[in-house]
Amino acid sequence: MPADEVCGISGCGQKAARSLSTKKVKEVLPGMSLVSDARRTHLCRDHYRQFRKATKEERELERLGW
Repeated sequence: MPADEVCGISGCGQKAARSLSTKKVKEVLPGMSLVSDARRTHLCRDHYRQFRKATKEERELERLGW
């Protein structure tokens, strides 16, 4: 992740840790307003943790299908 990337959540401004699909982020974190509508959204560590917690059950079910 480039050093100049910041979190895509409005008002955050922290350094980005991960880049995820904007569509998926909007589905999982509907209460958050995004800075732009690009294909990918950069998330800081704190917002990425919120994303992971919100998708925990979905990811577990996906793994069971293997």
